[in-house]
Amino acid sequence: MTAERIIRDRSKQRSADHHPLALRRRSTLGALHRLTARRPFAVAYALVLLVVALVSGVVSGPARDIRLLFGTGYESVIEGGHWWSPLTSVFFVDNGAELVLVLAGAIIILGFTERMMGTRRTVIAFLSTSILGATIGLGVQYLGVAGGEMWSRGVSELWAIDPFTPIFGSAMAASYFAGPLWRRRIRVLGLSTVLVLVLYSGQPSDLYRLLAVAIGLGTGWLFRPPRRVTSWRRSSDHETRTLLAAIVGMVAVGPAITIYSGARFGLLAPLGLLLTQDRPTAGEFVDRCLLGDVTRQCVQELSLERIGGAGPVLVSLLPLLTLIVAAFGLARGRRFAAWLAITINTGLALLAAWYYGLLPISGQPYVWQWQSGRYWEVTLILVVSVLVPLVVALVIFGNLRRFPVASRTGQRRRFLLVTVGSLAALITFYIGVGWLLRDHFRPAVGLLDLLVDVPERFIPVGFLRLERVSFLPIDPLATALYHGVGAAFWIVVFVGTIVCLRSASVDPTADAPGRLRTLLSAHGGGSLGFMTTWTGNSLWFTASGRTAIAYRVVNGIAITTSEPVGPSSEASDAVTSFACMCDDRGWVAVFYGLHERWNLVFDTMGWHTMQVGEETLLRPSSWSTTGKKWQDIRSSINRADRAGVRALWTSYRALSLAATTQIAEISEQWVQEKELPELGFTLGGLDELRDPAVRLMLAVDSADRVQAVTSWLPTYRDGAIVGWTLDFMRRRPDSINGVMEFLIAQTAELMQESAQIEFLSLSIAPLAQSAGLRQGGVADRLLDYLGRSLEPVYGFRSLLVFKRKFQPEFAPVFMAFPDPVALPEIGLALARAYLPSLSVRDVVTLLRGHGQ
Repeated sequence: MTAERIIRDRSKQRSADHHPLALRRRSTLGALHRLTARRPFAVAYALVLLVVALVSGVVSGPARDIRLLFGTGYESVIEGGHWWSPLTSVFFVDNGAELVLVLAGAIIILGFTERMMGTRRTVIAFLSTSILGATIGLGVQYLGVAGGEMWSRGVSELWAIDPFTPIFGSAMAASYFAGPLWRRRIRVLGLSTVLVLVLYSGQPSDLYRLLAVAIGLGTGWLFRPPRRVTSWRRSSDHETRTLLAAIVGMVAVGPAITIYSGARFGLLAPLGLLLTQDRPTAGEFVDRCLLGDVTRQCVQELSLERIGGAGPVLVSLLPLLTLIVAAFGLARGRRFAAWLAITINTGLALLAAWYYGLLPISGQPYVWQWQSGRYWEVTLILVVSVLVPLVVALVIFGNLRRFPVASRTGQRRRFLLVTVGSLAALITFYIGVGWLLRDHFRPAVGLLDLLVDVPERFIPVGFLRLERVSFLPIDPLATALYHGVGAAFWIVVFVGTIVCLRSASVDPTADAPGRLRTLLSAHGGGSLGFMTTWTGNSLWFTASGRTAIAYRVVNGIAITTSEPVGPSSEASDAVTSFACMCDDRGWVAVFYGLHERWNLVFDTMGWHTMQVGEETLLRPSSWSTTGKKWQDIRSSINRADRAGVRALWTSYRALSLAATTQIAEISEQWVQEKELPELGFTLGGLDELRDPAVRLMLAVDSADRVQAVTSWLPTYRDGAIVGWTLDFMRRRPDSINGVMEFLIAQTAELMQESAQIEFLSLSIAPLAQSAGLRQGGVADRLLDYLGRSLEPVYGFRSLLVFKRKFQPEFAPVFMAFPDPVALPEIGLALARAYLPSLSVRDVVTLLRGHGQ
């Protein structure tokens, strides 16, 4: 009985151990143990923050006595002698909401820092940035108070507690240990965040945080690993768009930071007043705040004086919301969003310059009294208010070529007409009705008064805070007119922006991409046909709608992306109709990426053809790696097996966030190795990987770290996939040798298991072909020159040599054109198609590299 009881007890124990709750508990404990083991300092700091918050008060934060003792600031250190406060202040939080944010930041950001550069370096960076950031900031305040500087005197009584100071500073130090993708993201987003906080909030903690970021960069430079690239390298178009969108979005939400922080000390803090509800009685400060009496109180009250309800708030808020919408468009490469952001920011900068008296003709000479200590700080505020939107506009304009996605035909024109028409109608309405209600204002207004006041009805209040209020409405009817016309205009702009961005398309019909995919599924369009679905292509359909042609117009040359997609019975008519359409618009039609079977069509038309590359094809049905010629491939497979690297066939949407981030980092590293921009046209990038029809073959090591990635585009026939075409190829610099050979071989072996897969295309190497196949004409020499010029950077010919390892079939790829006279323009258009973001500096780099 005893033995049976022991067996039963052990059985019950095993059952309990395998109970779902027990398994979940052990899994959670195991995860916490691993987190603590890998990030001991980050976890310890989070626990200290939590304990201190529980002791000092979670909801409302620490009591005043605790803040005075452990918080830092001018009075705390300079007058109170609390020399320890720069360090102790980073262990307290203001309230429960901040506690949640700080705990997340400690675990995620500080944990990332500790994982990247180790615990010892993290502790040093934490202590140095928190102590030095506050100490140098206090020194700045001391000098400012001694010199009578307005900001330093205004914040001298504030006591700062801020755990984010060492977190931001440590992250900046860790950026030297990150890859190129995250190094750039950390620095750009980190610096942008702290600068926005300084400009809009302007508390002492914001200054300490900014200085901590600078100290963190210096600390990281001292700790930087050997052979780590520290210079600012080229970014991919995708990453540039993402960063610009983030910057525009952060600048747009700046006024909300003023409200959340409760501070009014930043150079741009008056803009935050637009969202407040308190305002003085009408006219109370109008007579007191004269142009010669420019004080901080005067600036604030003039801003509040103009807020009379929802209208002024909307006039000030909607431009910022429009910029946020534009930021989403920037991230998606919308050209309209780029121009909208440029226009709004430039307009705000010019209006600020006008109304702040920075333009000479505005007649406000007090701004130029540089010798007067009374005005120089106000002047600084005005200059910054102008420069911030202007710099943002210039940066976007300088990167305009990175936003290739055009709006639907006519959409931008309609947006412009509606916007200008609405503005004209509202101006007319305001002047006309205002004249009828002229006695409803104080003082009574004339026609000239209304005309001069028109611009102020449409301008955010923050940019009028130094402008004299000439008259104000005295009843609800006049108030509705006075505050309503500007709000109505910005509502039109905001709604129109959303409509225009939602309709972004290069084809006149919204269903064009869907129709193209239907045709691809039925007819295939050749091994390169799926490239016709990529963003940046214009789509043209025959009258029957059964054939589609994707093309791009570059300098008057309409270059098709691969061959027409449709039934073979319409091939000749489709080509002829498309050529006529191009001729009607003054374009030269060029069919690019054609296979040999199309030559007969163009020979019949009397067009000229020339070979532009060779496509390499593998047949999975006969795939084999036996024999001496396959030694390199077999060695690559064996090397991957020994290194514990496996192949994973998947899609982008099926990947985890960690895997997609690694792929983005691999791509960014590849782009930064080049001296010229990322290629486009028939070469896809990160954006093309996200298509649900595209498949990825990844090389993943035993630690689930992505070593290399390839993407494969489908080719259809009658709704079934009959082939895959290689497009995206990127690998880590430190990945095993032969990892690309391993991935392609594994893809071929996988496709061998499917009887319906007829081919694997390794695609074409642009501007590269075997020497014996060159024809020697003018265009061929031009393309050969481009190929030789780009070879040191992009290695097209080296890529062709690489593909020869797989013993492929070679299929020539052609270009067809109507007139040899246009060949020089065609060659330049092709170069621009592959390098759409090519700048003058890049051209110099290209020519210099070729000359060498």
